[in-house]
Amino acid sequence: MADQKAPRATSNRSTTPGSDAFKEYISSQWAERPDTVTEPREQSPYAAQRRAALSALHPGKRLVIPASQAKVRSNDTDYPYRAHSAFSHLTGWASDTVPGSVLVLEPADSGHEATLYLRASAGRDSDEFYANPEIGEFWIGPRPSLADVAVDLGVATRDLADFDEVVTTSDAETMLVRDADPDLTRRLDALLPTEPADESVDTVADRAASLDVLTRDLGELRLVKDAYEVAQMRAAVAATKDGFRDIIADFDEVLAHPRGERIVEGTFNRRARADGNTVGYDTIAASGDHACILHWTRNDGHVSPGDLILIDAGIELDSLYTADITRTLPVSGRFSEIQRLVYDAVLEAADAAFAIVRPGIRFREIHATAMAVIAEKTAEWGFLPVSAAESIKPENQFHRRYMVHGTSHHLGIDVHDCAAARRDLYLDGVLEEGMVFTIEPGLYFQPDDLSVPAEFRGIGVRIEDDILVTADGAENLSVSIPRTASDVEAWIAGRR
Repeated sequence: MADQKAPRATSNRSTTPGSDAFKEYISSQWAERPDTVTEPREQSPYAAQRRAALSALHPGKRLVIPASQAKVRSNDTDYPYRAHSAFSHLTGWASDTVPGSVLVLEPADSGHEATLYLRASAGRDSDEFYANPEIGEFWIGPRPSLADVAVDLGVATRDLADFDEVVTTSDAETMLVRDADPDLTRRLDALLPTEPADESVDTVADRAASLDVLTRDLGELRLVKDAYEVAQMRAAVAATKDGFRDIIADFDEVLAHPRGERIVEGTFNRRARADGNTVGYDTIAASGDHACILHWTRNDGHVSPGDLILIDAGIELDSLYTADITRTLPVSGRFSEIQRLVYDAVLEAADAAFAIVRPGIRFREIHATAMAVIAEKTAEWGFLPVSAAESIKPENQFHRRYMVHGTSHHLGIDVHDCAAARRDLYLDGVLEEGMVFTIEPGLYFQPDDLSVPAEFRGIGVRIEDDILVTADGAENLSVSIPRTASDVEAWIAGRR
């Protein structure tokens, strides 16, 4: 293998020895590394079933699913690496994915043949292993061998250096997950025909429309979770519960620090790194008025006695499956009368939505059910210019002033899983056993909202749980994380 220099190597400050004597010495006296993987990982057979399902959707077409490259954070430093979700779903390779890998499903007489292309380990005759800070094992650790990966994932492997040659040797139409690896997408666009021979408007338009079909199909394949995925969701919720427990245990430190929201975030992130891969999304630690900002992730505010703190957080496991839980906690341990009134209304909306979940209903019915409660409560309190029944009408929707977001989204290897699925399979889709999604109603009264009495202003409450559709109903996977106002108060008292 030829010597490989890091594309972002900083030669102006490099002190790597370059003498022939050093190269000869560092290339010698290394023990052999035997292949160590003896059996496939647990998710390997599930990944094979997913590949077969995708193959059946696109007979005769080459399917290219990249893992993605590392993304630059600043100069020559990268963000922590995470493989593209579609790649991980189809291979079973997750937090230990080698960046830049590519899965190819090549059309065959019967279905497709899967090959995983990855950067092979560098030989000791190369300077890569000590001189390349991006991929050298002295810098980032050794890469697995092609043989080990083949056994581990149950899929054929080849050196990434062979990829370009292989994909240009047949005339099969190529479908690519284009957003996964922009550099690879540009390279394939140059190597492969970018337009069909017939350049009519309709044909070109059809091809442009087809670019998103593979991404759409990959999202829709994840709408129903298999047994492995359901087990991972349970484990992610269990780890997340421990993260919330840690936060409550640290409440004294949270209150003492001028940026207590950051202490909440840090405490949860510590648990995420200890028991999983990382957080599934940026933690929301929103105290006081910040709870009315739906995606408050700056988390730089003080946490004061008497505040409610809205914590929206989830732990992503090494498999990349993540929980997504929200609890709204009284920092002092007890809800005020108005806080409890709002909290109980949100809980009623959540429980009403959960009660209707079963196979056969439409996904959008969950949101409609929660919104009916939100309309009833805000009308009862005198906040709406019309009755709840009038507000629910599509031409009105006055109650949505206090909850502008949706009630549910699918959940899995992405926190907003299956996002590219068609509307008729997502929002208008029919629930099936094995689907996993959130139920997360809320009420948010902005601190300057003159449509509500002063005592309501600045209160934000959300309760979010992760729901599994069962054969005859539903299971709340996160029900063991206290939800009722009384249970939350007891939880805080017990932990402190």
